[in-house]
Amino acid sequence: MAMIEQSKRAVSELSTTVFSALGTTVQRAFSSLCDVLVPPVCLSCENHVSQQGMVCAECWSQLSFLEPPWCAVMGTPFAYDLGEGAQSAYAIAYPPPYDKARAAVIYTDRARHMVQGLKFSDRTDLAPWMAQWMTRVGADVFEDTSVLVPVPLHRGRLWQRRYNQSAELARHVGRLTGLSYQPDWLSRIRPTRQQVGLGRKERVRNVQGAFRVDDAQKLHVKGRHIVLVDDVFTTGATLEACTRALRRGGATRVSCLTFARVAPGED
Repeated sequence: MAMIEQSKRAVSELSTTVFSALGTTVQRAFSSLCDVLVPPVCLSCENHVSQQGMVCAECWSQLSFLEPPWCAVMGTPFAYDLGEGAQSAYAIAYPPPYDKARAAVIYTDRARHMVQGLKFSDRTDLAPWMAQWMTRVGADVFEDTSVLVPVPLHRGRLWQRRYNQSAELARHVGRLTGLSYQPDWLSRIRPTRQQVGLGRKERVRNVQGAFRVDDAQKLHVKGRHIVLVDDVFTTGATLEACTRALRRGGATRVSCLTFARVAPGED
């Protein structure tokens, strides 16, 4: 089973890398060959699908994509359209330090399976497809001068995991949008506990002072619009801590882009 999963990842990553350099006819032939060698499976389960990057009908029905109308700041959905620029009661009562937050899907079981596969199971082949959904939903935060910065891991955890899932997502969003991808502009300067299972106040304390823009990077960050990229928006504590660090480093605007977010009231 492990060898099969490795083959799937290798084929998916290879196809993503070479497709941009191939003509349409060659792309189709290469895709067909890959599908014969390693039959494509659903991004969220092991059901077979017709081509790479697809979600089976059962999983698709269980995914909740975020679409307008939504809060202009938090990106949380509204039951009906309140007009351009409308904000949720939460955003008005507790204004976040970032300018906007956008997420592609609600963090349901199917979305959780994808996130955990990328984060804990070496499923880096999921990142290009997840980034496509993020790119679509993040259209209103992208500008020509925006810079993509992933939420960093501490070096100890990065050594254990071998890659940063947020950096993988940011890298592929950069490929799709043409925006600059800068994984070194923000650093995590101390290790923190896993946020899973912690309440809002505990999460805030856990990441307080954990991020910094190094002196060598402040010249680059100053005056820029930073798009912070992460896998999941839960309470927002990590993104808020990162935003404050970036603003101290000189960023004039910060937006947040995640693959999934916990539904309002369920964090």
